[in-house]
Amino acid sequence: MRMADEEQLSGWIDAKAAAERLGVKPATLYAYVSRGVLRRRQAPDGRRSLFEAAQVEELARRGRPRRPPGPGELAIESAITALGADRHYYRGRDALEMAGSRTFEEVAAWLWQGRDEPREPEEGAEPWRARAEGVAAAVAAQSGLPPGLLPLDRLHLIAAALAATDPLRHHLDPEGVVATGRALIAGLVEALPAANRAPGGGRGGEGSGGRIAERLWNRLCPHPPGDAGLLRAFEAAMILLADHELAASTVAARVAASVRADPYAVVASGLGVLSGPLHGGASYGAERLIAEVADPEAASRVVGERLRGGEPVPGFGHAVYKSGDGRAALLMDLVRAAAPGHDRLAAAEAVLAEAARRRLPEPNVDFSLAALGAVAGLVPGAGEAVFAVARTAGWLAHALEEYGRRGPLRPRAVYVGPEPS
Repeated sequence: MRMADEEQLSGWIDAKAAAERLGVKPATLYAYVSRGVLRRRQAPDGRRSLFEAAQVEELARRGRPRRPPGPGELAIESAITALGADRHYYRGRDALEMAGSRTFEEVAAWLWQGRDEPREPEEGAEPWRARAEGVAAAVAAQSGLPPGLLPLDRLHLIAAALAATDPLRHHLDPEGVVATGRALIAGLVEALPAANRAPGGGRGGEGSGGRIAERLWNRLCPHPPGDAGLLRAFEAAMILLADHELAASTVAARVAASVRADPYAVVASGLGVLSGPLHGGASYGAERLIAEVADPEAASRVVGERLRGGEPVPGFGHAVYKSGDGRAALLMDLVRAAAPGHDRLAAAEAVLAEAARRRLPEPNVDFSLAALGAVAGLVPGAGEAVFAVARTAGWLAHALEEYGRRGPLRPRAVYVGPEPS
């Protein structure tokens, strides 16, 4: 090669080196070129593509570019959760791995502050304990509610009662929001009616010790967690659901926080959107689906009737994870390990087999959450409550980001109405 050619190639690397540095397939490099993310040139021999080394290095440090927002999507910069091909990452950590080794409290602290919380609270640290006045007010507020109300419907009222009795709710500094978050989540749990009277299953602040997952179990399950494996699966579900980037309820929560609404109002905004059947309410549909399968032989009829009626089969398909939801797979594996041979697990497995036979989309986390509820014997609508309490951690993490910014979020409409006159 001539000296001029060597000088001309200085600062450029071939496709193999660029792909290895970025951790992508060579085909992805050319997708980046077509989107204007990377520059490419031909080598003097005409047989190789070259990429600017400095640009590749900058991209490697910054992270892979996400695709441009699609129709109906709003792009907001956030350092909390990244979505991968089949799983999500909390501040760079694999959420599936965290679900297998961390407590819900540890994951919430990581989402809020980006640092590990010690297993034993430090001296002077705020505990995960509800304010007694708030719980008492929330319990009293529920006295006139009709029996059989689903837990998620109660959580709306509980959040409002907790807010009304907290004189510090307008403290929006990071330490204040974290302290409020701990008390708020504990209050949401402790003000729910107790499904059993195991330790930690009391009401109105009674028996409020133990981890949040165990406290919530005692509100949603008529019997104590006799099997440690099922309780572990329950807490793993909370960790997996703690955040999922800019889901609809999180956008609502961020908009509220951007105008400096207090943390309780942020959570109330998220709860309002979460209840929709295309979001957190989807687990209730999957729960009822499994409940209809009295025995495995009924799965074909139950799934077939929904398809015949033009209804979607709840618990299958995901807008992000087209090839499979890793959260669903992990949670189902935990349920299988905890309760092999359980008749409700057999019903869920039969639905999965029937969905695969009919080539439906892959199951999502809503289905696995419903399967956990069926096997554990949780009260109707428990999946929605698990989702709501867990996602409160994520909503407050996003609120903390918004509180640190200056202006409100203000999406703009693309006007398509009549010409203004």
